[in-house]
Amino acid sequence: MKEELITKAYEIAKERYAAVGVDVDKAMDTLQNISLSLHCWQADDVAGFESNGSLTGGIQATGNYPGKARNIDEVRQDVLKAASYLPGTHRLNLHEIYGDFQGKFVDRDQVDASYFESWMQWAAENNMKLDFNSTSFSHPKSGNLTLANPDKAIRDFWVEHTIRCRAIAEEMGKRQNDPCIMNVWVHDGSKDITVNRMQYRELLKDSLDRIFATEYKNMKDCIESKVFGIGLESYTVGSNDFYIGYGVSRQKMITLDMGHFHPTESVADKLSSLLLYVPEIMLHVSRPVRWDSDHVTIMNDETLDLCQEIVRCNALDHVHIGLDFFDASINRIGAYVIGARATQKSMLRALLEPIAKLREYEANNQLFERLALLEEAKVLPWNAVWDMFCLKNNVPVGEEYIADIEKYEADVTSKRC
Repeated sequence: MKEELITKAYEIAKERYAAVGVDVDKAMDTLQNISLSLHCWQADDVAGFESNGSLTGGIQATGNYPGKARNIDEVRQDVLKAASYLPGTHRLNLHEIYGDFQGKFVDRDQVDASYFESWMQWAAENNMKLDFNSTSFSHPKSGNLTLANPDKAIRDFWVEHTIRCRAIAEEMGKRQNDPCIMNVWVHDGSKDITVNRMQYRELLKDSLDRIFATEYKNMKDCIESKVFGIGLESYTVGSNDFYIGYGVSRQKMITLDMGHFHPTESVADKLSSLLLYVPEIMLHVSRPVRWDSDHVTIMNDETLDLCQEIVRCNALDHVHIGLDFFDASINRIGAYVIGARATQKSMLRALLEPIAKLREYEANNQLFERLALLEEAKVLPWNAVWDMFCLKNNVPVGEEYIADIEKYEADVTSKRC
């Protein structure tokens, strides 16, 4: 009966969208081929497997909900469980601290692809391609400055770490026959006023040039800015201006994290400018509340605007979408699913926008008509299309996943001490 109702609603929605020039089947086919890069660190609050102590680098995972993953097997189990509720095929984004170290301490300037061999095998077995990140935080040599540190020994340590991470990403990309996207983000900055802004940025620029000296074919570099970090509020070496300049001059992919800008800035508005000058963009989708608080992504205006701008820019082949929230206050598998499905829903709504008619109105200076259709499009029956998309992918429709995640909590995660 439920399938029958979903099908009926879908057929009505299909007719309604056709009336404004939208091909619903084409939109669903497009969404089927959009893979999110799921972030492994939602499973364990960015702890990783080094056991180096507390989280540092201006990062906080707030809350203490029971049942977080404690080891590599539990992270993998939880990621697969979350992915089972998502329509489509998705990727997994790993930080370097999630290597398979087998209980052995491997300092970050000594890491190599062998510590990710089991991840590459696991990913192949589960049809989940990998992305990667260097990890500059939560280490005795992190401090306030890593790649921009005036202490040459510390700076060289982090340069070597990041060089090795690129080599790992290259091996991942080669093995999966698809480029591994590797993100470089460092927390470097100052809590209070600095009089050496230029010096630190010169050092960061030099470090990045050394890191990127080797060209690879099976991985793609991206560089990520931030406004500030907790404990580093007054100055961030890797600001948006710094990385835009560096990315354009070196033709590197730029990462836009939704929480790494001032609260009134529109991340969506940045896409059309950057895509004129850099080949691709990486997105880290999260929900900042007053600051970069990494709340679970929901289908709010910011997420919708971002997805609509990707589609309006015809940039689906030039923009990659990763998730980057880590909420430790609620069920972590549930957080994965809410955030990922919200992002997919937003993308579907963007794909269902009657863009041809809207552009016709705009070209003819019919501005009342353009605004009116934009408003009416908000209440077109996109949810009926989403339900059919889930049904076709054999994943829970609507709120059905809630009870199943509750059962997983009762049977699995609640037993983790």
